[in-house]
Amino acid sequence: MYLKQISLINFKNYDEVSFEFSKGISCFVGYNGIGKTNILDAVHYLSMCKSYLNPIDKQNIRFGERFFVIQGTWDLEEKEVDIYCGVKAGEKKIFKRNKTTYEKLADHIGQFPSVMISPYDRDLISEGSELRRKWVDGIISQYNHAYLDILMRYNKVLDQRNMLLKKFYENGFFERESMEVWDEQLVHYGNQIHKERLAFLEDFIPTFQYYYTYIGKDSENVQVEYRSQLNEETFEKLLELNQRKDAFATHTTSGIHKDDFVFTINELPIKKFGSQGQQKSFVIALRLAQFDWLTKKLNQKPILLLDDIFDKLDNQRVTKLMHLVSDNVFGQVLVTDTDKNRVESIFNSIEADFQLFDLETIKVNETNG
Repeated sequence: MYLKQISLINFKNYDEVSFEFSKGISCFVGYNGIGKTNILDAVHYLSMCKSYLNPIDKQNIRFGERFFVIQGTWDLEEKEVDIYCGVKAGEKKIFKRNKTTYEKLADHIGQFPSVMISPYDRDLISEGSELRRKWVDGIISQYNHAYLDILMRYNKVLDQRNMLLKKFYENGFFERESMEVWDEQLVHYGNQIHKERLAFLEDFIPTFQYYYTYIGKDSENVQVEYRSQLNEETFEKLLELNQRKDAFATHTTSGIHKDDFVFTINELPIKKFGSQGQQKSFVIALRLAQFDWLTKKLNQKPILLLDDIFDKLDNQRVTKLMHLVSDNVFGQVLVTDTDKNRVESIFNSIEADFQLFDLETIKVNETNG
């Protein structure tokens, strides 16, 4: 599987542009702000039905316009598949596969997988638990569509339960029978989500540790710890024990929506005790393990999107990452960088064939390493 062609109309800073890709490495170079990352984000749209950087679709429309369109042609087992993404202000987002509109966007997830490695990945370490839950859920959902459906159902039930708690508080009473209807559904979906997250980490962690050792140091012990209230007590019991607390808080204080994935190095939180180099190695290893896990589960290699990472990594980490690329660990790779000479030097040094898109001239130069 690889992306053969992509066209953008009114997407972010582009009025209209198109690119044709090879199966291997394609590099976009140009000064900061020219729109390199926006191209990778457009590929992410075609893969995941949403932006990697801005989840509000209308904010990705070019300033002064009312719509954007992204169209791509994928080679899937030597058959061409056309994907259309259209967003118009005030209207529902449209996704089409070979001119047939998807009834549910979830049906598209996992068909054309991608993995982005970006400077923004450090947010996985520095930001709150919600971002880490979304990261884990996003990986599992690309492989297990039933999981995505269960997750959506859980969130709807949770919203209904919270609305009922607020209503009870405002009216000064608590009706246990009404709450039990939502509790049963919350427990049903929550237990399934908890089970899938546990199973995912059991597979994922050894691969993540392997890549950290490869990119970082083998003397450091890194771990992803799954912290869930359901690890210690049944969901039914948690809801029963926190019934009074929920009533006063007017929201559900226990459940898988409170889960977190804690990143540690040598048994200490990497957020507080990891150096910049260790944190960079950590998030890169997370993304490489994500690529590996999806490749095995989907039986196809995702597109690897490397956004502005050469300037953020030391030479040792860049060299190791590029050796993985040259060893054909990955399939199609899209890269952005500000320094044309650096990109040419890196890929020539590993004798890799690559395309070079100089966005300052909007010309495509094919280069052989």
